[in-house]
Amino acid sequence: MAPFNIPFLSKAAEQLPNGLSRPTWVILDLTGPYPARQPANPIQALLSREETLEALGARVEKLQDADWLHGVLVRFSEFTAAPATAHAVRGILSRLAEDKRVVAFLPQLTMTALIAASGAREVVAPESADVMVPGFAVEPTFLGAFLKKHGIEFENLRIREYKAALTRFSQEAMDDANREQLSAFLAGLETAWARDLAAARGVSEDAARAWLTGDLTSARAALEAGLITGVAYEDELVGPGTRPLAAVLDLLMPSGRGGAKAGRVAVVPVIGTIVTGKSRNNSLPLPLLGGPMAGSDTVVASLRRAKKDDKTKAIVLYVDSGGGSALASDLIWREVATSDKPVVAVMGEYAASGGYYVLTHARRVIASPYTLTGSIGVVSGKPVMREFNARQGFRPEPVGRERALMYSPSRPYSEDERALVERGIGEVYDRFVSRVAEGRHLSPGRVNEIGRGRIWSGLDALNLGLVDELGDLHTGIERARELAGLSGDAPVWNVTPAKTGPLPEFAREAARAVGLEVWPFGRERVLTWLDTEVKVR
Repeated sequence: MAPFNIPFLSKAAEQLPNGLSRPTWVILDLTGPYPARQPANPIQALLSREETLEALGARVEKLQDADWLHGVLVRFSEFTAAPATAHAVRGILSRLAEDKRVVAFLPQLTMTALIAASGAREVVAPESADVMVPGFAVEPTFLGAFLKKHGIEFENLRIREYKAALTRFSQEAMDDANREQLSAFLAGLETAWARDLAAARGVSEDAARAWLTGDLTSARAALEAGLITGVAYEDELVGPGTRPLAAVLDLLMPSGRGGAKAGRVAVVPVIGTIVTGKSRNNSLPLPLLGGPMAGSDTVVASLRRAKKDDKTKAIVLYVDSGGGSALASDLIWREVATSDKPVVAVMGEYAASGGYYVLTHARRVIASPYTLTGSIGVVSGKPVMREFNARQGFRPEPVGRERALMYSPSRPYSEDERALVERGIGEVYDRFVSRVAEGRHLSPGRVNEIGRGRIWSGLDALNLGLVDELGDLHTGIERARELAGLSGDAPVWNVTPAKTGPLPEFAREAARAVGLEVWPFGRERVLTWLDTEVKVR
């Protein structure tokens, strides 16, 4: 094995070697999923224990500016970020590698960890490393037969054939259109992976693709194939001139970046299912119900605050959402479309359906090559529990106008009601198509051709004209500064609505949880990509 030439490869000592007043190498640990931004609410930020891309980027900037630092050992452990986030980490490490020597240490060679580590010039794994480079795949579970067995059917009215938001509940198996779009999406991800790894290792894209079918089982095999640059244990990389990041924080003085007087950039997040009302979070692991919810009231108020703020010269709309309420999406879209300040939209893991709708009129749209986007379509539906109720002895007794109970789960739609719902979602789809056509400067016919509810990878979306360039939040902030004529170090702030009262946010969350609905979109047309099992790792 060739030597790594990292200083002080001898056994680590407690004290720095003679002649050194500061460490020459720092260990940077990467662990967890890495959400994009720190919660802007001070209470949420205080309670949050997750590392963020925002914090990681700030630390790396300080390391980059440290003239006493020679290199950084990036130690991956239980790195669970999804591909688009891993790609953002790749960008952070590649910027660091422009000024410092960066070595990535990967005990587990996984698809996503390799994306992130490809920002380092050197990637090292221990001899006993787990090697898992099988490509990307998904395995959604269809519940149609299970629900029918228990007396529950699902009304699924959708536009059009690729709109798969409710098919896991209404169908017993995956249909051809859904299989086609998922296969194409995964192919796009593997193309992006091969390009990232090929560029990092200096090989052809075909050579990188061959790693996916090379049946690599060991670090030695990965080294021989050119996937990594070295095999070594951590103690062979760490010497007496190396310290963990926490031990050198006092040496990382503020970089002096940020000319606040000239102006700043606001970041407004749209994270989770898009709903009407306030943003909220629910810990229930249920489709549409669980996880963060981006409330239109909260997002609109944040956008208005940024638009009115004299110091804010540009806005970055960060969207990590599979969509949700058509109404809520349109209300957010309106605030973006009417902004006099330039708005740059940045896509996270998802910016699909309503998550795409809200950003169609941004001045510039940026996606990760691994983003799931598109899904320009509409769906409406409801569970039908007539048979379930009969089996359990439940007997709903309607009183009043039949049309007023058309969304009741106790019966299916009548023919007239189904026609009414279909007409409504058709109108929403036409509006969606017109929004995209106007914002992206495409003909309605072209939008319909690439719409029909179909999802696309960020890489494919670029070729289709749905996005302007590939990148991440860092890229979006750079573009916002450029559009506003700000310097490259203009400060950034996370926007929330102005204070709404003395009641702490966590107390409001608890109060909202009491009023949780079983099916929150029963009366709404929905712009959503619901298939939460589409998780690639």
